[in-house]
Amino acid sequence: MNTNLSIKCWAEDDRPREKMLLKGKSVLSDAELIAILIGSGTTSKSAVQLAQEMLHECNNDLQIFGRWNITDLKKFKGIGEAKAVSLLAAIEFGRRRKDTVRNEMLKITQAQQVFDLLQPHFMDLAHEEFHCIFLNRANRLIASKRVSVGGLTSTIADGKIIFREALMLNACGVILAHNHPSGALKPSQQDVTLTKECKKFGELIGLHVLDHVIFAENSFFSLAENDMM
Repeated sequence: MNTNLSIKCWAEDDRPREKMLLKGKSVLSDAELIAILIGSGTTSKSAVQLAQEMLHECNNDLQIFGRWNITDLKKFKGIGEAKAVSLLAAIEFGRRRKDTVRNEMLKITQAQQVFDLLQPHFMDLAHEEFHCIFLNRANRLIASKRVSVGGLTSTIADGKIIFREALMLNACGVILAHNHPSGALKPSQQDVTLTKECKKFGELIGLHVLDHVIFAENSFFSLAENDMM
């Protein structure tokens, strides 16, 4: 006897779409939300069961789920390219929604604000990236930009690119930031050297390098707040 009934055979209250319409989106489980995105399962598994299988694979950790790429998602039977793209689009949309908060002329005075601003960019990366936050004279946000992309263990930040961007934006201050996918918070000697070189050059042209913040999983390390500038 086949116990894997399709969603259409379930009671209306148990179908994810109908459940959302009846009770609202907040009552849906993570698996039910994913099931709505993928739309259908396989001949042997409903969309909800397939979503539960995916969540089980990442230990129900949505942070891990968010790091998966198309290849990772397509490993699951029933997830083709179209469904994988839909899932990644939803994840990216959620990330961009976070980006829209508080950004208009945000005044940055501490590393925690840098973390809050850039964490959505760094949280799912398996490689290193280097970003810069450009500020006006009042330390209000002008723009944040990615200036380089590296591999699993390092990225090279080009000072010429950093200062060119700053001059084009008429910035008065800049905060450096990059991630350590390994989870190590301690800055490398290369990180410290780069920071000091940028700060020294910035002083020559009237651009203040205010901090260098290192991201690792859900934590951060500020060179300025640890007197390493």
